Amino acid sequence: MSRLILELIARATLQTLEMVAASGLAAVVGGLPLALLLVITRRGGLYPLPLVARVLGVAMDMLRAIPFIILLVLLIPLTRLIAGTALGTEAAIIPLSIAAIPYFGRIAEVSLREVDRNLVDAVQIMGGTRWMVVRYVLLPEAMPGLVAGLTVTLITLVGASAMAGAVGAGGLGDLAIRYGYQRFNTQVMLLVVAVLIVLVIGVQTIGNRIAARLAHD
Repeated sequence: MSRLILELIARATLQTLEMVAASGLAAVVGGLPLALLLVITRRGGLYPLPLVARVLGVAMDMLRAIPFIILLVLLIPLTRLIAGTALGTEAAIIPLSIAAIPYFGRIAEVSLREVDRNLVDAVQIMGGTRWMVVRYVLLPEAMPGLVAGLTVTLITLVGASAMAGAVGAGGLGDLAIRYGYQRFNTQVMLLVVAVLIVLVIGVQTIGNRIAARLAHD
């Protein structure tokens, strides 16, 4: 195995990690508030606004329904506007983030909905405000599920970042296409697949351990 190939693999792996980390952070920052809003405004929630919850839910589902490769193309004008280019790792973070936010939002919503309603009622009976219910009941009780949901989201982003390589986003997907597929280099292709497998297993293992520890605290 040549030194050049190893350097290409290392650089592409770092680019993939950058895309996944940045878009994963965006998923939490954008998706968790959306999930809380869905849970709080649903019928029977802390601040019932069923119409708001319905419209928000439909908007998130519409975005999630668009295949990522199509979303990449649709968002090229927005990507160019924000990043100044539609190519490269930084540019790919924008569509990855937009795809990840509603994805994680829906997963987080499920975890928040599973919090025992009796705990919420107990805090309210004792005079707790809506914010106190969110801060001291919903988020702490749902944390294991939220971590598990984030783990699934990050793994999905690993695959999506590889797919983004089809439009010159950099990372392992781009390397597999340019050096593996287009140049018929099976060794590079197999190495990229191996690295992707290691990344997925690593993320899943770490996520499982954190979620299990939180569940037992």
